[in-house]
Amino acid sequence: MAEGFARQFFDAESWEIRSAGVEQHGLNPRAVKVMLEKGIDISTHTSDLIDMAYFNTSDVIITLCGDALDKCPVIPASITHQHWDLTDPARATGSEEEILDAFRQTRDTISDLVKELL
Repeated sequence: MAEGFARQFFDAESWEIRSAGVEQHGLNPRAVKVMLEKGIDISTHTSDLIDMAYFNTSDVIITLCGDALDKCPVIPASITHQHWDLTDPARATGSEEEILDAFRQTRDTISDLVKELL
């Protein structure tokens, strides 16, 4: 979701935006669904592992959720780092609508945080 908002809000000619993690989980269909509600299609995005060469030469790294901070490789001191301590909506339980609401809440928080980067 963060990559989707970043690609919408940032100039693609000035920024190279990538999303990756310490594990591959696949693209969550609920994330795709709630992003479409905002007019952003992330259905072609992929769940990629961190490319360490790219990671170590990035200008800004943002980690999301507690697991990312705990499991993330050491971030070089020269790179700006922000950690957004979000609740992982993929861990939500309840009815389908309650789970989608968790995804929507996280989506909206991510949208606000990405806008703050501007």
